[in-house]
Amino acid sequence: MKNKKKRVKNKIPRKLPGKYKEVLDFFRGNPRKSFNYKQITHRLGITSSEQKNEVVKILQVMEKEEIIESVDRGKYRYLPDYSLFTGVIEMTQRGAAFVIVDDLDEDIRISKSLTGMALNGDTVTVELLRQKKESRLEGKVIEVVKRSRTQFVGTIQKMKKFAFVIPDNSRIHVDFFISKENMFKAKDGDKVLVELTDWPIGTPNPYGKVVKILGRAGEHNTEMHAIIAEFGFETDFPPEVEADANAYPNKISASEIKKRRDVRDTLTITIDPLTAKDFDDAISFKFLDKNRYEVGVHIADVSHYVRANSALDDEAYNRATSVYLVDRTVPMLPERLSNDLCSLRPNVDRLAFSVIFEMDGNAKVLNHWIGKTIIHSDRRFTYEEAQEVIEGNSDEYAKEITQLNKMALAMRKQRFKNGAISFESDEYRFTLDDNGKPIDVVKKVRKEAHKMIEDYMLLANKTVAKHVYNVFKNKTLPYRVHESPNIEKMAFFIQTAKKFGYEINTQSHQTISDSINTMVEASEGKTEANILHPLAIRSMEKAYYTTKETSHFGLGFDFYTHFTSPIRRYPDLIVHRLLESYLHGAKSADQAEIERACKHSSKMEQRATQAERASTKYKQIEFLSDFVGDRFKGIISGVTEWGIFVELNDNHCEGMVRISDMKGDFYEFYEKEMCVVGRRTGRRFNFGDTVTVRIKKTNMNKRTADFTLVNE
Repeated sequence: MKNKKKRVKNKIPRKLPGKYKEVLDFFRGNPRKSFNYKQITHRLGITSSEQKNEVVKILQVMEKEEIIESVDRGKYRYLPDYSLFTGVIEMTQRGAAFVIVDDLDEDIRISKSLTGMALNGDTVTVELLRQKKESRLEGKVIEVVKRSRTQFVGTIQKMKKFAFVIPDNSRIHVDFFISKENMFKAKDGDKVLVELTDWPIGTPNPYGKVVKILGRAGEHNTEMHAIIAEFGFETDFPPEVEADANAYPNKISASEIKKRRDVRDTLTITIDPLTAKDFDDAISFKFLDKNRYEVGVHIADVSHYVRANSALDDEAYNRATSVYLVDRTVPMLPERLSNDLCSLRPNVDRLAFSVIFEMDGNAKVLNHWIGKTIIHSDRRFTYEEAQEVIEGNSDEYAKEITQLNKMALAMRKQRFKNGAISFESDEYRFTLDDNGKPIDVVKKVRKEAHKMIEDYMLLANKTVAKHVYNVFKNKTLPYRVHESPNIEKMAFFIQTAKKFGYEINTQSHQTISDSINTMVEASEGKTEANILHPLAIRSMEKAYYTTKETSHFGLGFDFYTHFTSPIRRYPDLIVHRLLESYLHGAKSADQAEIERACKHSSKMEQRATQAERASTKYKQIEFLSDFVGDRFKGIISGVTEWGIFVELNDNHCEGMVRISDMKGDFYEFYEKEMCVVGRRTGRRFNFGDTVTVRIKKTNMNKRTADFTLVNE
């Protein structure tokens, strides 16, 4: 640079030619590549001679301003020096990081020494560094724009006059300095919640203060509370929120009943897990005449109790979701609602929001009605009890359940024919003793009863979305969107599936879903299923909430929303409120406001998933601690530059074989092939290979298990 001060943020001339910003944004989005004016005009869709000449002049101005440089005859490249980008930083466990910038095609790599005062998840400003023509983008953090969080969970280590808190999250790569007056009576070895108070320039550690003592590190309850706090959730509700919930009477008023469709005389049942405490959905059934049936999907009317802008609503919005850990639930709503007034318990009247269908025996919907109801559940079935009826056991409601299941099977068959994907990946749960210690791992079995209820919930969700789009002229609604797959993102899954003998046809969306379903069915019960099924899911786009109507690829639906779980998902509560207002002729809700709620809910959903995984991982490591020194067979479930992950066949717990522990050769990581290879012997360890390992050690604080390979 000849004049560093001249360009800190790529100075733009005061008088901008018409296409200047488009050309500048184009270079910013492709900072490593070089282009001539023909390539630029083609990519920008410029066809007129006048505008092409304008682009030539713009390039001359940009070169003079030192925004681009000439790298070849007629070719220009963006000058990254001192150019600034803002994005979200994601730390690796080793302290290096990547900054994700919306306008860039690739992430910016930040070495460990250049992350500055940034912590994982922060929004930061990054200065690009000059790099070789073909190297990846690199930069350094020059400013933290916004902290993603200011409270962290860790274990306190006390000295004489000060202490440090070592974060549980391995992606938080610095310890927090705690002065004596900020220890909050914490003892050495306590698990605590620490708040970042300052990070003075020139100091290696941020300053913090202990705001909550969670208990002794390593104890079951302490660790579960630590995970809840680590991801920003609260177990207790503020007094004013509890007061809001407790203010509602048990009895439903006659005036309220008059406003609703009364379906209390129609046979209504709930089917839920044996341990369920809240029943937020019920199914009603009525034989109409030959080959014609009425099926009602009834959802707890949470919006009747959680009024907009109340303390109860504010808390529900902030939480956005219930969180399900290994041994407990952190609910979105207080127990008074979730386990009582909004729980569709048997033999009591309850308020519901319903979608009632008239269907034929092939599950074709002949008509539907949407509105508020009052219901009375006649019977509570567990999944196991309903399954026994489906399999032929006698029951007073056997006729109704059998017919419901026949229609559900027809819906399922049609859904897969329309392109839905059968993501039947195995799930496992821990059996815990009275102290919360895991003593066994049990496979969760999904049978027809589970799928039957799911089919009717999907039907209700799809119908509500389609009704709002078609009947209410696409008024604002939070849709649940799952975008079509990115073939490049699927490349590794396709390659891995091929290794096991399964071809994934990417010719169209239909062929992708058909071949994945074929793979799922053919691999059922085989070792590779535990690798391929989750890998297929990870290779897909993530589902999220948005007001922009887009189809749901995984389900094969053109319209889809979440209507069926307002007890545990805030977007469903929004859908209930909007649906009621539209049924009464209200104008469309403010799209920007609902979109903000959608983004917040998507973010909190991701955070809840991370908390759930963290609790499962902790119990995995606790379970493996009893087997240190034992041998197990497993399958390589991940490959990184520092080691290979192995999922054990017997219990489906995961640990790592570190490359430093792989004896007899020097092993190197090959990212594209997802394998490590011995430099001398050429021995390969590929993703999906079966290996035998010995459990070397476990670390409860870091939630890690180290394995070593056993040569056979």
